[in-house]
Amino acid sequence: MTETHDVICIIPARGGSKGLPGKNVKPLSGKPLIAYSIEAARKSGVCDDIVISTDSEEIASVARAYGGLVPFMRPAELSTDSALTEPVLTHALISVEQAFGYHYSIAVFLQPTDIFRSPSWIRSAVEALRANPDIESAFSANETKKNFWVREGNGTSWRRVLPEMASYMSRQNPHRRLLYREDTGLACASRASLVRAGRRIGDRVELIINNDFRTGIDIHTAFDHWLAEQVIEKWGVPE
Repeated sequence: MTETHDVICIIPARGGSKGLPGKNVKPLSGKPLIAYSIEAARKSGVCDDIVISTDSEEIASVARAYGGLVPFMRPAELSTDSALTEPVLTHALISVEQAFGYHYSIAVFLQPTDIFRSPSWIRSAVEALRANPDIESAFSANETKKNFWVREGNGTSWRRVLPEMASYMSRQNPHRRLLYREDTGLACASRASLVRAGRRIGDRVELIINNDFRTGIDIHTAFDHWLAEQVIEKWGVPE
């Protein structure tokens, strides 16, 4: 391991989107979608190498133009509609380490369809791992005060996720137990050893909590793209 190549940022961006064809390079308020994630990683100041895992030459070309590294093309078996994120991250990490002889200690994951992130969340996630060796992962999470239900085992009945949700409380009640939506696509840092083993996040975690309404926008359809453009034009992206 070298001091200058300790943190790798991996951005998976395949070319076969069905819901919004070409979404990863589709222009959004003046620049291609993938540029937002590359720029956020760079602005965070903690990512030594920003690597894009893609099977598309077009995406690779655009990513390089914005400062991303594309040292390999993603194999076809990891570029299908059903391919999971975890093996894609593992493949990218191991491929880069083997190609350049690096041994990263922290792997950052960013999803290009999640653009409403602050670079400070990425920085906080990495710093949380550096500050506490017992933490395996740190990631962005959105605080919610909504009530949630799940189906019971046989699927014929429902129950509240938390028992106290049976008693409605005001949003300001200090005794209300909150839930947090996992947003690893916005900002996630994990021990590289965990990613090498095929996992995205560990069991011992730290949450980087935000209350930003924009973080709920994940761009997979034409409507999502339109909505994101309206939000950027009026409110921008988190600083």
